[in-house]
Amino acid sequence: MDWRLWSTTLLAALAIGAPQAPRVRAPLGGAEITGELRQWHTVTLTLDGPRADERDSDPNPFRDYRMTVRFTHESGAPVYNVPGYFAADGNAANTSATAGTRWRAHLSPDKPGRWEWRVSFVRGTDAAIEPVAAAAATPVASVDGRSGSFLVGATDKTSPDFRARGRLQYMGSHHLRFAGTGEYFLKLGTDSPETLLAYAGFDDTTALKPAVPLHRYEPHVADWRAGDPTWKGGEGKGLIGALNYLASKGVNSVSFLTYNAGGDGDNVWPFVSRDDKWHYDVSKLDQWQVVFDHAQRRGLHLHFKLQETENDDNYRGDYRDGRPPGGVDSSAAQGPDRVVESLDGGALGPERRLYLREIVARFGHALALNWNLGEENTQSTPQQREMAAWIRSLDPYGHQIVAHTHPHGQDQIYPGLLGEQSVLTGVSLQNDWKAVHTRTRQWLDASRKAGRPWVVANDEQGDSLSGVPPDPGFEGFAGKDSRGRVVQTVDDIRRMTLWGNLMAGGAGVEYYFGYLLPENDLVAENLRSRERSWAFGRIALDFFRIHRIPFWTMTNADALVGNATGDNSKWCLARAGRLYIVYLPTGGTTTLDLREATGRFTVAWFDPRRGGPLRKGSVAMVSGGARVALGEPPDSPTEDWAIVVRH
Repeated sequence: MDWRLWSTTLLAALAIGAPQAPRVRAPLGGAEITGELRQWHTVTLTLDGPRADERDSDPNPFRDYRMTVRFTHESGAPVYNVPGYFAADGNAANTSATAGTRWRAHLSPDKPGRWEWRVSFVRGTDAAIEPVAAAAATPVASVDGRSGSFLVGATDKTSPDFRARGRLQYMGSHHLRFAGTGEYFLKLGTDSPETLLAYAGFDDTTALKPAVPLHRYEPHVADWRAGDPTWKGGEGKGLIGALNYLASKGVNSVSFLTYNAGGDGDNVWPFVSRDDKWHYDVSKLDQWQVVFDHAQRRGLHLHFKLQETENDDNYRGDYRDGRPPGGVDSSAAQGPDRVVESLDGGALGPERRLYLREIVARFGHALALNWNLGEENTQSTPQQREMAAWIRSLDPYGHQIVAHTHPHGQDQIYPGLLGEQSVLTGVSLQNDWKAVHTRTRQWLDASRKAGRPWVVANDEQGDSLSGVPPDPGFEGFAGKDSRGRVVQTVDDIRRMTLWGNLMAGGAGVEYYFGYLLPENDLVAENLRSRERSWAFGRIALDFFRIHRIPFWTMTNADALVGNATGDNSKWCLARAGRLYIVYLPTGGTTTLDLREATGRFTVAWFDPRRGGPLRKGSVAMVSGGARVALGEPPDSPTEDWAIVVRH
C-alpha cells in the first residue's frame, strides 16, 4: 500500500483509529510522506522547493543547494541526518522529467513509533559539498525549517525480504548482522556483469564500445512476474527478471559499477552526459532506484563499486610496475598523464564529494549494501582514507565500507588501511581461485590483530580472463576458454573458492565471469550460465543455517587438523571445546586435535555437492583429551566432505 499524505493529516487519522490514512495533496511548501509507514520500509519525504533543471549551473541544483532532513525517533534515538536531493517532478523514472520543484529524502526507520522530522535547506556556491560554504549559505525560506512527524508501525514482511530482517550492520566482528532479526549474513553473489547498470531500458544509457553493447537480459524477461515493477510503461522486465532468477537460486548479493567512464565497459555513469560531472541524470537515477528497491525486496544485498581502476585517479599503471606501498598522489597530473574521467584525479575534491553525496542521498537508505571504494582501486592510501571518511560522514546508517585491489596489490594497499588508520570495515578480495583460503585467513588475522576485525569476502577470482566458468555443456561449453586452454571447473570453485573462504572464517563470495569465458563480465545476458555454482553456494549457506552452525562465533583452526600452514589440504573452523567443522577438499580422512577439549562429541558428515541431512560415517562418537580419528565418509571417499564434530 502506498500512502501519500501530509504528515499532520496522517497523525489525525491514526488518532481516531483509521486503518488507512487517506491520500491528501500537500499544500505548497508542505511535505508529502510516501511509502509504507512501517519499520525498515522506505519512507520518503518530498518537498516543493525551488524550481530547477538538472542542467542548471547558476545555481546548480546538485552543488549549490544543500538539503538535509533530521529524523528523530520519539525515544530520542536514533537520530539520522539524511542528505536530500533534487528529484525534478517527483516521478522522473516514468516521465523522464529533467526539471521541477520536487526535493526528496529517504528514511528506513529502525523502530515503530512516532518519528519527527525537520528540514535544513540552504543555497550557496558549493553548499552541498563544502562544510564552510554550507555554514555560510542562505536558508531557502519556503522550505528551510519545515517540520512534522509521522507514525511508523511494525514490519509485516517475511524473509528473504530485507524489510523483515532489518538493516545489515557491522558489529565490530568478521560478519555482518541484521538489526531486526539478529541473524548473521553469509554472502553468495554475482560479481558479473560489472556493467549490470549498462541497461538499454535506462534513460540516456549508451554504449561507446562496439564490443560491449548495452544489456537487455532477454533470457530473463520470462522471469519477470506480474506485480513486479517496471517504468515508462513496461521498461525493465529483463533486468528485474534477472534479479528474480538470482533470488530464486539462493543468490543474496549483486554487484555493479556506478561509474565506469573510460573503463572496460565505458557505459555507466550517473551524469546527464559522460563528461559532465556537475549535473546528474535524475530520471536515470530514479530508474536505478526502482531496480535497487526490487533487489532489496528479493533479499539481494547491493554491492556498490563506486569507480573503476581506469578512472579512479590519474595513475595509469598498477602495482606490478613498481608502485610503492601506499601508492602515489597523481591528482595534479596534467597533459597526457591526466585521466579526464577521474574524479579530481583521485583526490577528495569537489567532483568526488558531490558524486558520493548524490549516491548516498539517493540509495543509502537501502537496508543491505556496502560501499566499495572502487574496482581494483589504485588511489593513494591517504586518498582512500579520505574518500572512506567522506562516505562515513554522509551515510547516516553507517553501512559497510570496503576496498578492492588487484590481486598483486593487497600487500601494498591493505596494511595502511588496517585498524584505526581508516574507517574501513572490510575488504573485497580478488585473487586466484585456489588462493582464497590463504588470502582470506591473512586479512582476517591481520585486521583482528590491528583492533578492527574486517568482514572479508572473496569477490573476484583470478585475473580478468578466467574466474568462474559456466556449467559444463552450457551453450556447448566443454571446459576450455576461447583460446583453447583448459580452465578450472565448477567443482574446483566449490572446493577452493566457496568453501575456502567460509572455512577461513570469511563472509562469503561473489562470482566473477572472466573475459575468455562465455557470458563474460562485460556482456553477460544469461545468468543461468552459472546455475550449478549458484546451487553449490545455496547448499553451503543452507548447511550453516539448517544445521545451526554459529559461524560468527567460530574462528579458523586449521592447525587442529594438522595443517598449521593453512594450505589447501584440509581446513577446520572451530568454537573451541564446543563445535568443530572440518572440510576435506579432496576427500580422505583426518584426525582432529581435541587435547584441550573435554567430554564426548558426535561426528556427522555433510555432502557439499548434493546437500541433504547430516550422515553417519565410520566413526559416530569421539572423546576429548586426545587427537582423534574422524573415520571414513559414508561414500565417495575421494570427493569433498564437511564433518560436523559437536559437543
